[in-house]
Amino acid sequence: MRELKLNSQKNFLLGLSVYVLWGFFPLYFSRLAPAGAFEVIAHRAIWGLIFCLSLMACTGRLRQLLTLWKDKRTFWFLVLAGHAIVINWGVYVWAILHGHTVDAALGYFINPLVTVFLAATVRHERLNVLQALSLALGAIAIIVMIAGLGYVPWVSIGLPVTFGVYSLIKKQVSTTAPVVTGMALETMAVAPLLIAYFVYLACTGGTSFHKLARNGAGAEAMVGHFALLVGAGLVTVIPLIMFAMAARGLSLTVLGLLQYTSPIMQLLIGVFIFHEPMEPARWVGTLIIWLGLMLLTWDSLRSKRHPHA
Repeated sequence: MRELKLNSQKNFLLGLSVYVLWGFFPLYFSRLAPAGAFEVIAHRAIWGLIFCLSLMACTGRLRQLLTLWKDKRTFWFLVLAGHAIVINWGVYVWAILHGHTVDAALGYFINPLVTVFLAATVRHERLNVLQALSLALGAIAIIVMIAGLGYVPWVSIGLPVTFGVYSLIKKQVSTTAPVVTGMALETMAVAPLLIAYFVYLACTGGTSFHKLARNGAGAEAMVGHFALLVGAGLVTVIPLIMFAMAARGLSLTVLGLLQYTSPIMQLLIGVFIFHEPMEPARWVGTLIIWLGLMLLTWDSLRSKRHPHA
């Protein structure tokens, strides 16, 4: 019993650490300009895959890829996970590079509500009154932002939906796919398309290196930019591995509660460091979302104190 409690605490702290790391990502990815979003994601796939395969080779786990290949259910779930996370990161990196860090932060505020929604509709985890009310508040917040801004904040909606789907898929295979092997396979599933896109950019002179050369950048700037792009693969894959490890021992509801750590940090970075605008509709929507998150937190604490409530 004590060992189970310690494992739960370990998974909780690991999950919290992931979201703190993700909270700092705008500062890193803003340094990758003039690379486009999917050029960054292509580098993430290439270098992330190399990292995963190297780690597996060093630990003698390459044969696990064949095992997952034969397990068709797990294999196709990981293929779907790979595409879901590529779309998620494509939207996210685009938002950071184009001055929409605040929209990205608001999207990740909505993320816990989407995760709880998926837990109820797909995994059939029963919602109580407070959880249902928090989901209703999330929907109201989106309506308020759309009405106030005059357009659909697609970044704020696309991010939580794609990451919610990714979280759900990873939970489905958490007992059958080893963490690093699963990460390698889902990256392999999307790597060919991303590599093909990068080759197209290279052939048409559209890579960030071509852009830097046209702007007169020297060798030192080129090397520094390349190092940052390589690092994008590592700083993306390592937290995802940590996330997969944490997801093994946490319910989707707890994962949903942890998720609002990073958007707090990202919102602060967007407003106070990047000086992005924060219109009244966004403030009102954020406050409504926060009310929903407070209800989820209260419900979580209440459930721990009264497990049969």
